[in-house]
Formats: sequence, structure tokens, C-alpha cells
Amino acid sequence: MLQTLRNAWKIPELRKKIIFTLFILLIYRVGNVIPVPYIDVDTLTSYFDSVLSNTILGLYNAMSGSAFRQATVFALGIQPYINASIIIQLLTVAIPALERLAKEGGEEGKKKIARITRYTTVALGLLLGWAYYVMLNNYGSQGYPIITVEGILPAIVIILAFTAGSAVVMWLGEQITEFGIGNGISMILFANIISGIPSMISTLFSLVWWQALIVVIGMAALILFIIFINDAERRIPIQYAKRVVGRKVYGGQNTNLPIKVSMSGVMPVIFAQSICSIPATICAFMGINANSGNWWYDNLWSPNCWVYAVVYFLMIFFFSWFYSTIQYDPVEIANNLKKNGGFIPGFRPGKPTADFIQRVINKIVVFGALYLGIVSLMPIVAGNLMEGVRNLAIGGTSVIIVVGVALETVKALETQMLMRHYKGFLD
Repeated sequence: MLQTLRNAWKIPELRKKIIFTLFILLIYRVGNVIPVPYIDVDTLTSYFDSVLSNTILGLYNAMSGSAFRQATVFALGIQPYINASIIIQLLTVAIPALERLAKEGGEEGKKKIARITRYTTVALGLLLGWAYYVMLNNYGSQGYPIITVEGILPAIVIILAFTAGSAVVMWLGEQITEFGIGNGISMILFANIISGIPSMISTLFSLVWWQALIVVIGMAALILFIIFINDAERRIPIQYAKRVVGRKVYGGQNTNLPIKVSMSGVMPVIFAQSICSIPATICAFMGINANSGNWWYDNLWSPNCWVYAVVYFLMIFFFSWFYSTIQYDPVEIANNLKKNGGFIPGFRPGKPTADFIQRVINKIVVFGALYLGIVSLMPIVAGNLMEGVRNLAIGGTSVIIVVGVALETVKALETQMLMRHYKGFLD
């Protein structure tokens, strides 16, 4: 990885893209520390750390680089854009007009869907900004005066500041995608997560030496495991029959259909964690938290209990299966192979081929879900076995995102370097 970055830095065009990406990330990090007016940041931070850190808002805060608990301009982070993209993706499957636009619209159709996604992002940013303001206002009625000035004008300023921040973050991500290196949304998430590394290192030094050693070895093994699974894929052999068109012979070649083990990425973990955090979020709004001594919360809904871990694992399985049904349609794949004269050796075209592809996908989904479950539950298990590890705030979601984005960025750099150094057969 370091060698790839060093070689890419020697190429002027790639060096400009790397500098541009770092500059955009710097702008984003600066916006992450600019507070919204009329909000007492110190009161909000102390309340968040004591009550809301184990709720769904804790996940939101991790994805925003701790901006959410400080009510900064970019507090909503990239989440409105991610949610809008997921909503439009699901609506594309459900609404025929959007499906036709995505499949038959070509480049113009993609631009229209991207425009719809931007409008949806602004609408979600406005909705989430209003919800955030209402939440802060309710905390004031509970004895935590977070909002310093009451009234309609301060409310409008706060809501529009959050909405504008989400729109600016979306624009920054698109600039990285177009003019920088890698996917802009992934790079912003990457920057948010690694911003917590210094505090994690300081917490690591406060542990007992053998606990710190176990954590370091476990993290190294976890990263190697993620890298191995990230590149793993199941290749289904495909053969194409020979066709004679005029005097030319087409087909007759062997290829394969690659299906990645981690086909759904980190999305099942994010959805599973969001849903499993709903009971803890409701308890937090009712004044029940880890310090209240409530038996139901400590043994059923707390993120550190075993019941939560089991439900979390099952939800990861469900969302892995759900995403596989959206991404892969075995009947459509079998029909496309049949139209192009391709077939899987040992299986007749049509329904037998579709059934075989479905069986392969089901096996891969099970293995991929096990992989996501192991990575996600390891921090919870380690926290229950060693009390001090809980303070590290290491999440399986964060590790998967960081490693995945790093690998994708390195591959993008290697691809662009290969394009610039390819000599061709005439040389």
C-alpha cells in the first residue's frame, strides 16, 4: 500500500488528485468543528456521553466523526445522502418508471436519478435537522438547557444550518468522486472514522499491558481477515457456444461469473445495528440508561449484553439475505446467458441454470453473513471479557469501512497507474 502511494505521488496527474482529495477532506474536517449558533456544546457533549452514547445516535455520531454530539455545521454528516441513495435504489426496484429510467435511460437517465437523489438528500437533511432541533429542545425541558436562545428565528437558523451542512457534505463527496481519488462518500466516512484513532490510542495505553497486547494482536488478525474476505469470490465457469455469422465465428470461449463473498459490503451491519439500537434509544428518551440500574435495559437492550449480541447476529443474517435478493436475480442472469449463447457446464439453460446460481448465492450469503457477524461481535465479546476494552469504542462496522475504503483506494490508484504505463503491443 505504501509503495503504491509512493509510486502514485511520482505521477503529476495522480499527485494533483491526491492533493485535491486531501484538501477537500481538510475542508470537511474544518466544518466538523464549527458549532451551530444558539447551542451550548459543552452541555450537549456531557449529556450525550452519559446517556446517548449506546443508542442509535451513538452510531450516527461515529459515522459523523463526533460532529453529531457537538452539534457542528456538519453534524448530520453524509448520512442524509447515504439514506437518500438507499431509498432511491429501493424505489428503482419498486417503481417501474424509475426502473425504466435506470435501465433504459442511458447516461441521461443516470443524471436524472442523481438529480433526484440530491433533491431527496436536501429533503432528508431538512427533516433530520428539524428532528435534531426538536430533540435538543426536549432536552431543555428535562433540565439540560442545550439551546441558549428560544424562539422561531433561532429555530430556523439551527434547522437550516444543519440542512445546509448536509448539502455541502454531499457536494464535497461528489467533488472527490469527480476530481479526486476513490469514492467521495467512502473517503468522507474513512476520514470520520480515523479521526478517532488518536483518542483510541491514548485509551489503549491506559489498559493493562497484556490487555493492550491482546487488543493489538486481535486488531491485526481482524484486519487480515477482512482483507482476505474482501478479495474472496466464487467464480462460476461459463462457456459460450460457437456461432457462425457470415464468414465470422463468434463465441467458443470460456469465462466465469464472479460472485463476491462480501457482496453486500457493510450495509447489513449498519442496518442491523440501527434496528438493534432502537430499544436503547427509546429507553434513553424515557430516562433509562446504563447508570439507572434497570434490569430490562441491562440484560436485554444494552449493547453489552448477550441477548443484544444474538439479535444483532440474526439481523445481520436477515439483511445479508435481503441485499443479495436485490443485487442478484438468478432468473435474469440465466436469461442473459441464454440470449448470448452462454451456459454453465453440466446445467441446461433456463430454470436449471437459475436454480444452480440461486444455490450458489445462498451458500455465499451464509458465509458472508458469518463473516460480518464475527467481525461485528468480536468487539462486543472482547468488551465483555475485558472491562477496559469497552472504552476503546472499536466497532466492527468502523473496521470494515476503513479497511474496505483503503483497499478500494489502492486499487483505484493501481488501475490509473497501469493505464498510464501500459505500452501496448506495438511497442
